[in-house]
Amino acid sequence: MLTILIPAAGSATRMRGGDKLLERVQGHAMLRHQALLALAITPAVLVTLRDPDPARAAALDGLPVTILPTPDAATGMSASLRRAAHVQTDLMILPADMPDLTEADLRALIAAHRPGTILRGASDNGRPGHPVLLPACLVPDLASLTGDHGARNLLHQHPVQLFTLPGQHALTDLDTPEDWTRWRALRGE
Repeated sequence: MLTILIPAAGSATRMRGGDKLLERVQGHAMLRHQALLALAITPAVLVTLRDPDPARAAALDGLPVTILPTPDAATGMSASLRRAAHVQTDLMILPADMPDLTEADLRALIAAHRPGTILRGASDNGRPGHPVLLPACLVPDLASLTGDHGARNLLHQHPVQLFTLPGQHALTDLDTPEDWTRWRALRGE
């Protein structure tokens, strides 16, 4: 059994008024695109959102995901991760802003996962990225995370196995309007 968490409670301040999770990818808002990707893998999909966040919630309308309102989202990425600390299965953390990740990438990562180990996506040159797959035994440790460092402290405390994904799939995240422009230009959009 696997649960996928999509942390989507960030404020996207580097977008200077826009919302990166509402940018279009393959005909959908980025957030919906990621949720559909996650749902292709498992029916257990959690999405954290600021409380309230009607625009992002609307992007998920009709999808069988569990929305976790995150009223303390301003405290950083750890707020989203803490919301998933109750999960009793292996947990994949799938960032909401990484459009190059594919179903094949996620399935390959899952197939390579071994019980009790942390598996982390990496670029073809070995640079650590996402997604991260935590074994169920470590998920409760998310409850003690603080700040905007994500699960970095947890990853430093336990052995992590890197898993190479194609090209830069594990690294491509789009945080600024310029990132989106470059990414679209590379795809001829």
